[in-house]
Parts: sequence; C-alpha cells; structure tokens
Amino acid sequence: QVSLVESGGGLVQPGGSLRLSCAVSGITFSTTSMSWHRQAPGKERELVATIPTAADSTTYADSVKGRFSASRDNAKNSVYLQMSSLKPEDTATYYCFGRPLWSSKGYWGQGTQVTVSS
Repeated sequence: QVSLVESGGGLVQPGGSLRLSCAVSGITFSTTSMSWHRQAPGKERELVATIPTAADSTTYADSVKGRFSASRDNAKNSVYLQMSSLKPEDTATYYCFGRPLWSSKGYWGQGTQVTVSS
C-alpha cells in the first residue's frame, strides 16, 4: 500500500521558517518523481516545487523561488521543503505528490497546514 505522510506544518510569524517533511512508503522511492503543492482556501492547488529523481533538477514556482528549498533523501524515502522568509500569502495546506517514472498514476499525501500570521 502506497503512503505519503507530510509533517512539519504549523503556525509561524511572517519572516519565519518551517521545514516540511514527506515520508514515502509502498513504492520505489528512488525512481519516483516527487513534488510539493499547496492549496489556499478558495484557491486552486498550485505546484510549489518539483524534485525529480535527479535532485539537481529541482524547480520552483516563481512565487517561492529564492525562499524555498526542496530536497530528497533516497536513503530515508523522504522529501523535504525548507521554507524561509515566509509571507502571509504562503498560508495553505501543503501536499507532497509522487509519481513513479514507469506509471501514469500518482499519489498524494494527506497534507499539512501552514499558517503564516502575526
């Protein structure tokens, strides 16, 4: 059974930092392309960062470039999203998504809430 479990969300003041984690099981992680997405209330889910199997090909949405850093640890079957200089507009539920390279089907985590507020 495939499982993606996010953690690390919470309440943080503007300008603060958080590190999200996503633990993956049930699929071959090293050949699974991973990504982070977020969805704010009343808005569509948007792509934040992609972390392909070759981690040096990570890409970011313009809205988070220079502030967020995504990474993966194949030994721990996990991906991470280091978020810095957080803004109120970063408030959202953050999801990780994984798609094995050989499959057209992907898998979502349950999400973790990030709230940026003073």
